[in-house]
Amino acid sequence: MILSIRANNYLVYSKEIELSLRANKKIRRMNANTVNLGKLSILKAVGIYGANNAGKTCLIRAIHAIKCVMLSCVADVSANLFTNNPISSFGIDFTEDDRVFRYNFKFNSKASNELPLGFIYEEFAELKIDKYGNETWSEVFIRDIGMRKYKFPAEKAVEDLMKSVSSNNILIYTINTEKFKKLDEIKKRLRTCAENIEIVDLNNIPIEKTIDLLKDKSSDKSKIVELIKDADVDVQDYYYKEPNIIRHSIQPINNVPQEVVLRAQNLATDMFCLMSNHRGKIVPSFIFDSTGTKKIVALASYVVEALEKGKTLVVDELDSSLHFKLTRAIVALFNNELNTEAQLIFTLHDISLLDCKTLFRKDQIWFASKDKDTAYLYSLDNFTAREGIRADSSDIAEQYRKGIFGAIPDPDLINVLLKEKANAKK
Repeated sequence: MILSIRANNYLVYSKEIELSLRANKKIRRMNANTVNLGKLSILKAVGIYGANNAGKTCLIRAIHAIKCVMLSCVADVSANLFTNNPISSFGIDFTEDDRVFRYNFKFNSKASNELPLGFIYEEFAELKIDKYGNETWSEVFIRDIGMRKYKFPAEKAVEDLMKSVSSNNILIYTINTEKFKKLDEIKKRLRTCAENIEIVDLNNIPIEKTIDLLKDKSSDKSKIVELIKDADVDVQDYYYKEPNIIRHSIQPINNVPQEVVLRAQNLATDMFCLMSNHRGKIVPSFIFDSTGTKKIVALASYVVEALEKGKTLVVDELDSSLHFKLTRAIVALFNNELNTEAQLIFTLHDISLLDCKTLFRKDQIWFASKDKDTAYLYSLDNFTAREGIRADSSDIAEQYRKGIFGAIPDPDLINVLLKEKANAKK
């Protein structure tokens, strides 16, 4: 599970932001919304509100960048455009095998006499908590090219290699880890963490995962089908019907590789093979079902897989084209006491979910906001009872609507129309 995500000097962020999934132990309500790991308490779900272009999607992109770096994939680690600082920083705290680890790294996007292009800083540490609850981070390794600091106490040979390996990738991919037990262990932990993070944008969510699961005759499709049925009261069944055609290879089109054309052709065929049963009438889902139903069809497999395999599902615009009751039900699935491993991190605009009476704890609601200098990320838990924001407040949505928490747009469209009308008279 994820405990914290950090980013600094990245896209709209010129200062460090942190999304924390550590639960506030002072909040006694809704303990089912948390998972206990020793003396730690971790949130199962976190929702992020904010105006358009306030940094919500940038946070999702930061999570994606961290995942890609840990998997040695192409990652967007672009520095903030307005700071003239080419170094962006990222960090993640995560759990594995009842232990807590931290990984930080920095990327330099502009080489100089002092620093090379690439990954100029890495740090891996493990959290130690004593019997009194005191926390300390035990450093496992540090690779700081700028300060020429290289430490790997468990394997001195790795420490020597760190001084000469390239900065074009992180340490676990620039050294053959098979020869070093501790480094190989770190590699496996980082890769496992990254592989357990699924990121989707509900405005552009791929449907292939759901198709593959429905096509798989050995898989249990019942949970996916039930989720789809719950999304549309008219749907009695949902399944994949094998096409009555022979798939064949075709020639590339406009220099597009044959395998790409085939993949697109097969996906189009598969989409027409998704069938809905509406009150006994079997119809192609692609033609008949609404946009919202199609989105829940695509999302269903991600939700079920996250809950079954204990993954962290990150969704941008979770409420896009979905009824608020359905969005609420998805959040409730992750908050349920039967879920002990899966997490949900999502952005949204629907204020009907701002419910600290029955759905969320205060520490599960976050806000993204920005001013002319930078973007910010902060929790509802930052607002105290003295300010009228209690853990069981029933009027959170109304207070947000009034702008008490910030992170809300202030459109002045009437003045725009008046100015246009005045200009037209000139």
